[in-house]
Amino acid sequence: MDAENGRHRLDPLHGYLSAGLVGHEVLIERLLIGLLTGGHLLIEGAPGLAKTRAVKRLAEAIDGGFARIQCTPDLLPADLTGTPVFRPQSGEFEFVAGPVFHNLVLVDEINRAPPKVQSALLEAMAENQVTSGNETHALPDPFLVVATQNPIEHEGTFPLPEAQLDRFLLHLFLELPNVETERRILDLVEAETQAPGAAPVRLTLEDVRAARAEAMKVHLSSPLRDYIVRLVTATRAPPFADEIDHAISPRGSLALAATAKARAWLDGRDHALPEDVAAVAADALSHRVVLSWRATSEGRTARALIADVLDAVEPL
Repeated sequence: MDAENGRHRLDPLHGYLSAGLVGHEVLIERLLIGLLTGGHLLIEGAPGLAKTRAVKRLAEAIDGGFARIQCTPDLLPADLTGTPVFRPQSGEFEFVAGPVFHNLVLVDEINRAPPKVQSALLEAMAENQVTSGNETHALPDPFLVVATQNPIEHEGTFPLPEAQLDRFLLHLFLELPNVETERRILDLVEAETQAPGAAPVRLTLEDVRAARAEAMKVHLSSPLRDYIVRLVTATRAPPFADEIDHAISPRGSLALAATAKARAWLDGRDHALPEDVAAVAADALSHRVVLSWRATSEGRTARALIADVLDAVEPL
């Protein structure tokens, strides 16, 4: 299966997502990139921007297990990972798996979960496994976590620590739609109330694994690898280091490489281009930067800094 033929396997999935998500082309692309790379996504946006709808629609089209976790301040780690349960019939403890043991896991409003619950996701997201007592349980393959958070409410929330943010491959920000897009959204919802939508496509887990293997074969030239490294290391040197308390680690380079390859494969190419790197740089790197207090007080944002890095570093 070459790049072009392999991409056609995902065309029905892309079409199904596009039919039910108006004005979310970038979100759809990022979801597919996460599916192809095995990387986890954090989607941030105001209520009503179809964050949950997008993930549920993706789950409908994939022939795998799906679980939705609604985070609340009283949530416990075992509510996610599972817990040993005593069976009187056998006199032994049996591990009962939690909702994290699914192929696609939606963690809704993750910043409402207490720190213990957030940290319980660390091992699952980083190692694809859960440890309970003296036993380690493997998670299904493929395994993808998509978390959402609401940026406009802060009471009763727990901001994700940097170590947790770094576990996400991409961090997306969704903006409010313009007038034309909002009208199309209204038309879509009205149409759905009158008649059911098209039946979802069904992509098997074997199709996902095959597409993932092909996407990771996309060629990264030596100059393009140099470009990725220069982008990341630019945050560790002046003038950008003066605005940063913690620069991007090598995990940022790995994320840029993987996402650029997946984006090129989705475009039907067997090689990545500087345009692929630039297109995903803000979502792949901004959440890995910790700005200094002075930069933050001056209204500087991590995404603006990454944009300046892209302008300063020549591609090839």
